[in-house]
Amino acid sequence: MLTVQGLVEEMQLELLVGGEPADAPIRWVHSTELEDPTPWLSGGELILTTGMRLKSAKLQREFVERLSSRHVAGIGFGTGFDHSEVPEALCTAAREADLPLFEVPYELPFIAITEKAFAAIVNRQYEVLQRTIAIHRRMERLLLEEAGLDELARAISATIGGSVVVLDPRGQQLARREFQRPLPDAAVEAVAAQAQRHADAFTPDQADISGRALALPVLSGARGGPQAWLLAVRDSGGFGDVERLTLEQSVTVVALELMRQRTMRDTERRLAGDVLAEALAGELDAGELAARLRPFGVGAEAAVLVFSAPDARAAEADLDRAIAAGGQGALVASRQGLLCAVVEGEGLGDPVDLAGRARAALAERHGDVAAAASRIAPATELRRSFHEARCALEAAALAPQNGHGADHVASYRDLGSFQLLLSLQDDDALRLYCDSVLGPLDNGGNGEYGDELVRSLEVFIEQNGQWERAARELYCHRHTLRYRIRRIEDLTGRDLSSARDRIEFWLALRGRELVS
Repeated sequence: MLTVQGLVEEMQLELLVGGEPADAPIRWVHSTELEDPTPWLSGGELILTTGMRLKSAKLQREFVERLSSRHVAGIGFGTGFDHSEVPEALCTAAREADLPLFEVPYELPFIAITEKAFAAIVNRQYEVLQRTIAIHRRMERLLLEEAGLDELARAISATIGGSVVVLDPRGQQLARREFQRPLPDAAVEAVAAQAQRHADAFTPDQADISGRALALPVLSGARGGPQAWLLAVRDSGGFGDVERLTLEQSVTVVALELMRQRTMRDTERRLAGDVLAEALAGELDAGELAARLRPFGVGAEAAVLVFSAPDARAAEADLDRAIAAGGQGALVASRQGLLCAVVEGEGLGDPVDLAGRARAALAERHGDVAAAASRIAPATELRRSFHEARCALEAAALAPQNGHGADHVASYRDLGSFQLLLSLQDDDALRLYCDSVLGPLDNGGNGEYGDELVRSLEVFIEQNGQWERAARELYCHRHTLRYRIRRIEDLTGRDLSSARDRIEFWLALRGRELVS
């Protein structure tokens, strides 16, 4: 770093006014003979002048005052032209303003000082560039090696000599690394709250970290604001050029790592959805099912958790995080409009407890969420466990009078008549019963689509026979629904106003799901 003190010593000159300000960096060198050059200054310049227009002590004092107000690095005063020595008024004013001042004798041209200063500035910038390139290559290697966000944060922390925290848009910590000085949790929470009001980089104003912290947005051009924030807090002092360049490059690397993780999670969720769909369809034998569950951390035993959320797919990532926080391996996917998790059974404890914690975490972001859990069973019985949890969820919804609160997690204890269906070991017998009830609807009769009639029947029963709500759910007019229900009654010879017939229809619909 080029300073007035260092330049004067290198040029074998002598400071007339020095002290601590002489250790400030020189940003540029500017020669001028104007009485007021401040319109062309931005701070940090070393001013070289012969003072040919500074004829009086008043003009000399005003000259120093103007330069001091612009926070220049110092003044080099050339003697042997209009002034045989540096004027006393100029020295006094510089001393009062703490502005470094040195004499440039006649035999030393300004160009010699300028060349020396520019060479030092260029060399310094080259060093900064070389260091930042080396740092960038290191982080690039960590990214390509898929070392992870924690390792990237550790590398950035070591480089800047301070703490690094990556925050998601809600202020949750995705990664955190401290250097030597502990970072107060309260300061991080305050910055997270402050970030909610910003879209661009800002300097945190918390007292504990003021003057040594910087918050930078990650993927700031994305719709909905920054996708994350990079908070950097140096252990001591402010940020220099190297640290600032490092952080600007780090934002790009962190963004790429977050995008890689998102792509990986999306791929895993697609695979999880395929595995769950094939398992529930009965397309996987025991050996293949075990092999497909193993990459998700699910072994010989598992429990199935199901959640009814307004948007099941949108809640998948949050459920994944909630279960991972408990240290359990899990396959998370959406199926039949429900959010599902196949959770490793070993060391799980009561699945209802985990489902309760996950439901609470989901409710914070997704509103009204209902939950149910199956018992721990062999993973090869995944299909049955899923239906146990799903049926428990539906049974609890159909029986609001049971006295449970909104945070109740349904289980096998809530199954009621579903237990009868689930306990049947003879799939052929259950299929025969379902076909006897629903078979007349399969072809629909007279060219009507059977699946449309079955779907209308199911929604009508789920909505407790309420025409408006059922029609809304089916996206049809209530008169259309009335026509379909009459058609169902004609084809089956049953009466949907009869509780007995409605129960038989409901059992047949649920039973068909178990054997389909």
